[in-house]
Amino acid sequence: MTEAFTRWGVTEHLRSVEDARLYLEACAEEDPGDGSLIRAALNDIARAGNMSGLAREAGMSREGLYKALSEDGNPSFATVMRIARALGMRLRITV
Repeated sequence: MTEAFTRWGVTEHLRSVEDARLYLEACAEEDPGDGSLIRAALNDIARAGNMSGLAREAGMSREGLYKALSEDGNPSFATVMRIARALGMRLRITV
């Protein structure tokens, strides 16, 4: 008997701000130090919601948001902060 697998997509499971927050926190903890996992998580969260609305809230174009959060993207810290605020999140650093 052959098993069939389907590709798991995180965007299908990010249904609330709390889901997005927990996902982003987990990605931040596992990030290798270059921000790539945080960028990817923000991309997933943006795709799970309304990309155009998020871009508008962040003061960016939709295309600019896609580019910043793409695999080849390298968003500035200011861009990450604008996206986080547009998502209703705040950055907190703890020890």
